[in-house]
Amino acid sequence: MSQIASTKPYLVRAIHEWCTDNGLTPHLLVVVNAQTRVPMAYVKDGQIVLNINYSATKNLHIGTDAVTFSARFNGASSELYVPMSAVRGIFARENGQGMFFEEDSSGDGSDEKGAQDVKVGDGSSPDASEVKKKPSLRVVK
Repeated sequence: MSQIASTKPYLVRAIHEWCTDNGLTPHLLVVVNAQTRVPMAYVKDGQIVLNINYSATKNLHIGTDAVTFSARFNGASSELYVPMSAVRGIFARENGQGMFFEEDSSGDGSDEKGAQDVKVGDGSSPDASEVKKKPSLRVVK
């Protein structure tokens, strides 16, 4: 019997579609790991929040294994690659509604040491007006 596919990519696509259908801005919460290609200047505490609205991306593809797209950071275009195992959530910027996922226990090397930096602009950090506080959830028993 073959292994059943993960529901995560389907749920990410569904929340993305829900956001765009309702005029909301979909944001992707990503844990930076060895397979993730994102601009390291914007990584904070091993995580990054990415705007994946169609107006902010080019060639957005939410596949079964990864989310890939081009985006501009400080005016410089960058190719981003986010494996589905690194996706921790997708939510609407305006109201925080969305879906968050638990960390995969697959041991995919989810540490920041091996992460690949994407070259952007002059490497300066975004100013405070561009940085939005990401929502966080915790397990309550």
